Amino acid sequence: MTDTPLSTLPSPLVLVGAGKMGGALLQGWLAGGLAPDATIIVDPQPSPEIAELCATRGIRLNPDSPEPAGTLVLGFKPQGLDAAAPALGPWITQATLVVSILAGKTVADLKRRLPGARAVVRAMPNLPASIGRGATGAVASPEVDAAQRAAADALLASAGIVAWLDDEALIDALTAVSGSGPAYVFLMAEALAEAGIAAGLPAELAQSLARATVAGAGALLDADPRSAEQMRKDVTSPGGTTAAALGVLMREGGLPDLLREAVEANKRRAGELSG
Repeated sequence: MTDTPLSTLPSPLVLVGAGKMGGALLQGWLAGGLAPDATIIVDPQPSPEIAELCATRGIRLNPDSPEPAGTLVLGFKPQGLDAAAPALGPWITQATLVVSILAGKTVADLKRRLPGARAVVRAMPNLPASIGRGATGAVASPEVDAAQRAAADALLASAGIVAWLDDEALIDALTAVSGSGPAYVFLMAEALAEAGIAAGLPAELAQSLARATVAGAGALLDADPRSAEQMRKDVTSPGGTTAAALGVLMREGGLPDLLREAVEANKRRAGELSG
């Protein structure tokens, strides 16, 4: 994580779109020391929670007149970029750091839609960022200087780990692994519960056990420095019950092959949707 304090970020920080992800990031920034009076929220339909947060913390919400932003964070749905772009222009100067979490929108596409933007960071957070346990990939345009990169890192690191990429083309692969990865894990919990029901467990118990097992294994993986491969081997006794199950999951065409196929399909589709 960066050592740059959020209180020193280029201000004002303007968050455009305070939905589920944008709102979660905002909560993390405020908890990390971002000054409420140096923060502006632009959202035509803010949730009651965001409206209350702004009112209680003194955050400006939908001001009548735009002002030059030190940091402009784009947190709305990516399909809204074309419609939003004209209204974003007055917020942007040559000195503005633009941080985009719009899935599929490349740096080049952002610059085409926002011709005033110079320093642009494209980031791809995932859903656990909403609880501060995210994995975010980021790439910076050549105009982003060291101080701006540190500022972007501070913003993104408030939601979890940040991986900086030198090649924007790798964003699609990152999306396929971490961006969409939580859905794969949710499917694992869903399938494990269904398998438990098929094995005779009551539905509620099977779902509770599957959920706790996936969550607990994830927490253990996070806390233990060993590799996932080593942890799997250490918990698998030769000839035991776990080995029998893994023999099914790891056979040809099994889970490793399916995940490689899934990630490749995801990466391919991300490339088709980018721009």
